[in-house]
Amino acid sequence: MAGGLDRNLNIVVLMGGWSSEREVSLTSGNGIVAALEERGFANVTPVDMDRNVAQVLAGIRPDVVFNALHGTPGEDGTIQGLLDLMQIPYTHSGLETSVIAIDKELTKMVLVPHGIRMPKGKVVESKSLYEGDPMARPYVLKPVNEGSSVGVAIVTDEGNYGHPISAKAEGPWLHFERLLAEPFIKGRELTVAVLGDEAMCVTELKPVQGFYDYDAKYTDGLTEHVCPADVPANIAAEMMDMALAAHRLLGCKGASRSDFRWDDTQGEAGVYLLEVNTQPGMTPLSLVPEQARQRGISYGELVERIIAEALEGVSEG
Repeated sequence: MAGGLDRNLNIVVLMGGWSSEREVSLTSGNGIVAALEERGFANVTPVDMDRNVAQVLAGIRPDVVFNALHGTPGEDGTIQGLLDLMQIPYTHSGLETSVIAIDKELTKMVLVPHGIRMPKGKVVESKSLYEGDPMARPYVLKPVNEGSSVGVAIVTDEGNYGHPISAKAEGPWLHFERLLAEPFIKGRELTVAVLGDEAMCVTELKPVQGFYDYDAKYTDGLTEHVCPADVPANIAAEMMDMALAAHRLLGCKGASRSDFRWDDTQGEAGVYLLEVNTQPGMTPLSLVPEQARQRGISYGELVERIIAEALEGVSEG
């Protein structure tokens, strides 16, 4: 598939926006632009999305948009709906998939009935945390509709958030009205990328300190990536099977990334899928390009494969 695209395609790389993940999106987008230009594409336009994005796109009239946005409104179905209305093909998942996958509660509702093991969670009003814990400690609190570990807190008996959580303590309860509470799963942090319809491999993430939060993801030197992960073959196969099943059940396209926790004292029964990211990062530290390299796929070829999938069937439509 790689190398077969028309080098005269009019491509917009949509990046930036106003989400909490703006800077990561800009890094992803600029890397994609550079890769396309290096591979000989003559008409590549970077667009830092603002509220006039529809007018900007109408003026450029792209053949395809590479959606390099992260968070809202690029990952939650908003931009997907706009591009659908404008009849512009775009990379990664469509409107329905994006709406479901950005919402951790909806994702569970789709995946768990099909046998995908996920932590049992409950959505709580943030103010209720000041009265008491929603479940036994340790547990995890995270926004229902954010990615990249934005606003995640691990609440333990030894933590400094208070008993109950104090309204004066910094945490996601100060910034989000509703949060998802889940039991904390001890063990190891792993992730699997799916490209097209194939799970690539398993990466283990070892933060230098703390846990794999937003800073650990995007700051060089804060997390060690072990790719492929040093885990038993049956555990790797379980995660890759679950990631591919989740990709298919949610209707993902292009690349997705499924994040896992593995309690290695429980064998396969200790593998839990945490969430599915439909707009995984494309920065130098990002996991999808790293797993692609492990499979012999260069960054530029990865970008081109994702665009090619976005254009499949367009000429027949």
